[in-house]
Amino acid sequence: MQVITIPAFTDNYIFLLLDDLSSDLAVVDPGDAEPVLRYLKQRGRRLTAILNTHHHRDHTGGNNELLMHYPGIPVLGGAGDRGRIPGQTAFLREGDEVSASGAKAKILDVPGHTRAHIAYFFAGENNGGELFSGDTVFGGTIGNLFEGTPEIMFASIQKIRALPRQTRIWCAHEYTLQYVRESAGLDPRNARLAERLNRLEAAASAQPTVPLSMQEECETNPFFRWDDPSLNVQLSTRPGLPTFQRLCEIT
Repeated sequence: MQVITIPAFTDNYIFLLLDDLSSDLAVVDPGDAEPVLRYLKQRGRRLTAILNTHHHRDHTGGNNELLMHYPGIPVLGGAGDRGRIPGQTAFLREGDEVSASGAKAKILDVPGHTRAHIAYFFAGENNGGELFSGDTVFGGTIGNLFEGTPEIMFASIQKIRALPRQTRIWCAHEYTLQYVRESAGLDPRNARLAERLNRLEAAASAQPTVPLSMQEECETNPFFRWDDPSLNVQLSTRPGLPTFQRLCEIT
């Protein structure tokens, strides 16, 4: 399976999952149908599924138009999003498996940003994989808690951090420089984080930072380092949920 990234709006990403053995592809979080349809026409591809991580319009706004061109294709989303995702036909829960573009994904329930947010994890070879995490994780931070609490989001991030360190994280917005800069201010003793910030600031502003590296998030994202003694000392908190809660308070 090959992943193609399509920019949308001001900072969104739409992801196309290309089947290696056919002209089929699936789309993840199509907030806008137009660039997806343009790609399909230019490349002679056929849309076979829509995968939504949550109900927000910048992730689902293109569903209905895509369904007009490809009627009857499945529209996947979380079970708790019933009635909130346009055209939804599959209502997924933790541990479910789905197939898209010749590959299989396991569903993770990762509420916090919204109450029914899910992520799609395509396990790969050599202990890696591809995680489509929507708005749960961003480079150097987590998503806003619109329908969740720090306790709920903490459980979700624990699930994500438990995935293989070689995992690539396909988050749905380009926020990395902004939040890595903020995280560096919270954790000034982290040399790896300072190096990441320097690298980002030196890069061209238009250069995508997605996919993220799970390894790098575990080393530099404060929300992945709730049990790091140096961060606990910096924040004067106990490891685990207290550190995570404190980060939610100050960011």
